[in-house]
Amino acid sequence: MSAGIKPNGIGALAESRSVRECLAFFTREKLWIHEQHVALCRIPAPTFLEQKRAEWMAEQFRALGCDAEIDRAGNLIAWPSPDGGEPLVAVTAHLDTVLAPRNKDEIAVDGEGILRGPGVSDNGAGLAALLAIARALRSAPSIQEAAARLVLIANVGEEGEGNLSGMRHLVGQSPLAPRIRAWLVLDGPSLERITNQALASRRFEVLFTGAGGHSWSDSANANPVHALSHAISWFTDQFPPAANGNGPRSAFNFGTIEGGSSVNSIPALARAKVDLRSEDSARIDELAGALATSVDRALQLENQRAAGAKLTARVKEIGSRPAGRLPDDAPILEFLRAVDAHLGIRGRLDCASTDANIPLSLGLPALSLGVGGQGGGAHTPAEWYNPEGRDLGLKRILLLAVALMREG
Repeated sequence: MSAGIKPNGIGALAESRSVRECLAFFTREKLWIHEQHVALCRIPAPTFLEQKRAEWMAEQFRALGCDAEIDRAGNLIAWPSPDGGEPLVAVTAHLDTVLAPRNKDEIAVDGEGILRGPGVSDNGAGLAALLAIARALRSAPSIQEAAARLVLIANVGEEGEGNLSGMRHLVGQSPLAPRIRAWLVLDGPSLERITNQALASRRFEVLFTGAGGHSWSDSANANPVHALSHAISWFTDQFPPAANGNGPRSAFNFGTIEGGSSVNSIPALARAKVDLRSEDSARIDELAGALATSVDRALQLENQRAAGAKLTARVKEIGSRPAGRLPDDAPILEFLRAVDAHLGIRGRLDCASTDANIPLSLGLPALSLGVGGQGGGAHTPAEWYNPEGRDLGLKRILLLAVALMREG
């Protein structure tokens, strides 16, 4: 290969012997990749409990001849070739899932070859891609020089209240951070969506607390569930679903509500967790302010109605994902467009909330990409992944990574 690659050199790069061998691997070894995918998904990895899956992944990388270690944050760092000490391209995929299988049988392959179960698409597909890339590179000795500038990372804390903790550590505290010139974040299957804009979000816990008591003898006491219900109702009434195309898109979701122990007991507390998102950071601040106002209003109403014990309320921020945007003419995007033109992929730029939020918020070159195949039902027990077409997505990722490593 030449000392440097330009976007218009993607075709020649793809036809070079070493890269061609790697690309052929993804089609030839479809069954092996699928087997790895199934195996890793059967290891539960809910947010904050990713260690066993990280250790399993480390074992697989080492078996492929890679150096692998787990850092202080719990992220798995793997090197397909010995660290060349040069500027690096990082390819990452998050370890954690929103839901975890209760047993291995919840992760199954049906008669049509479709993988079913929690986390198989988001982000079992991304993790399987890391293993596939590592083995493809190891299968082509002539590419080892370029691969010395690649690091593969399976990171923690992307979902739920993980608050992107793994990526925050990688970008802000890891000794690798100053050396990484580009971040490729693998998340889900879609080849169409190219996330170059980080969707900002803020997450809150709303808590009402009181004395509780018996539903009859203590009926004068304020009820936290009643207050929380009012707060949610008042907030949601202020922000009906917006019509498409009318300004920056925003969304909110009360994802969990809890409180109470029996039908004839006044609860001592009621709690809800809410996710606020918008393409406009100022809009999120507006939503957060409306949430606080709704809670105050509900607290006052319930305490006014109560002749007995009163309530207290608290709104606590439990997560924040920063916004950011990669310019449409950024070099990393120029390379991706060239790769897609060569492979016949038609993608579109997209705004989403992923691990890429952190590097994008700091002005670092980063993209979030799908790995190919098809999937659906993310964050539900009915999640599924069809590997048909996965090899095209893997070819795209490897070709882009190699081009960035060889960038002139």
